[in-house]
Amino acid sequence: MQKFSYIAVDAVGKESRGVVEANNQAQAISKIRGQGLFPTSIGSTGESAATTGVRAGTPKKSALNMEIKLPAFLRGRVKAKDLMVVTRQLATLVDAGLPLLRGLRVLLRQTKNPALRSALESMGQSVESGSTFSEALAQHPRVFDNLYVNMVRAGEAGGVIEVVLARLAEFMEKAEKIKNKVKGAMIYPLVVLFAATGILAFLLTTIIPKFEEIFKDLLEGKKLPAITQFVMAASKTVRGNGAIVVVGVIVGLVVAINIWKKTKSGRYVTDTLKLRLPVFGTLVRRSAIARLTRTLGTLLSSGVPVLQALTIVRDTSGNAVIAKAIQHVHDSVKEGESMTAPMEASKVFPPMVISMVEVGEETGALPDMLIRIADTFDDEVDNAVSGLTSIIEPIMIIFLAVVVGTIVIAMFLPLVSIIETLSKASG
Repeated sequence: MQKFSYIAVDAVGKESRGVVEANNQAQAISKIRGQGLFPTSIGSTGESAATTGVRAGTPKKSALNMEIKLPAFLRGRVKAKDLMVVTRQLATLVDAGLPLLRGLRVLLRQTKNPALRSALESMGQSVESGSTFSEALAQHPRVFDNLYVNMVRAGEAGGVIEVVLARLAEFMEKAEKIKNKVKGAMIYPLVVLFAATGILAFLLTTIIPKFEEIFKDLLEGKKLPAITQFVMAASKTVRGNGAIVVVGVIVGLVVAINIWKKTKSGRYVTDTLKLRLPVFGTLVRRSAIARLTRTLGTLLSSGVPVLQALTIVRDTSGNAVIAKAIQHVHDSVKEGESMTAPMEASKVFPPMVISMVEVGEETGALPDMLIRIADTFDDEVDNAVSGLTSIIEPIMIIFLAVVVGTIVIAMFLPLVSIIETLSKASG
């Protein structure tokens, strides 16, 4: 018998380590599960499971038997839409009574994305060799995130894998819908901004220099109006090296800010600013809370233990301020307290959310209450996006009119002086 060291979590998400004796890795996994644990990493004694990175249920390969695979970035990436479609199809196939392995092979034949095809093929092989579906998913963290894997693991434990897959598909459909609405709302402002930049560049590089020559010949050194001098100075800057310097400074600032945002303090500060922006802050907050409550509600209704669900929500929140608030909620629940006190203390969640969570805890219907909160905030995000679009359109039109109008006025004022001079000369 061999000895295998392992890392596993229990039903409440508590991590534990140990050593088990077994003839092979599959038998070791069975023994660990028999103890009521879910193995996340496993390796033979002498190899640290945490450092070797051998996933539970993944057969070890010798150096001569190693597959040579292209890096993930060369195989392409899996779009959220593709993953959503595959999840929905797999849920339908399993619900219709088709075995999981056969369902994976059916999807493999009709999936075109190379990265997703590679993942499906590898998953089919893992399931065929005796691994569970969640273990097969965990081997592809770039395709299936922590939320996906843990929900499937909970579905396996409860024997409702088709229900969990359907919930996952619904969750991804709603998330994709909100994302597409936000993207759609930004198309018009970006088009107007692009058009304004093009018109401004054409006027400053082509039209203004011609007027400058005319003014120099006809005004004979007379002083130009301040607004005209400003526009001509801007034209010279754009035509000279000044534009390159300005662009270089902007690019440098963007790069520096992006590097700073990757630090812990930088990310926290920028995420705080996102939530406090005058108009967009409300949209960011509502969108984040809708995602958070829907994720937590879906996890809890799928049978994932509350502490493990809160950990997953914290890691997938996408905002450091909200992640910190969820950590406080996790610590409170771990001590046997309620969620509402740390939620209220964080000043992140609106009173309505706190009240509904409190009612959900008292009535034992927390998952349903969280889904209702998510539906409410999704509707509010839709309304906010529509309102934002209606506000941005006239603002961008006025901006374009002011820019072009300023240039026209700047060129027109000296022309008035020229016309008056010519009139006096002819009179």
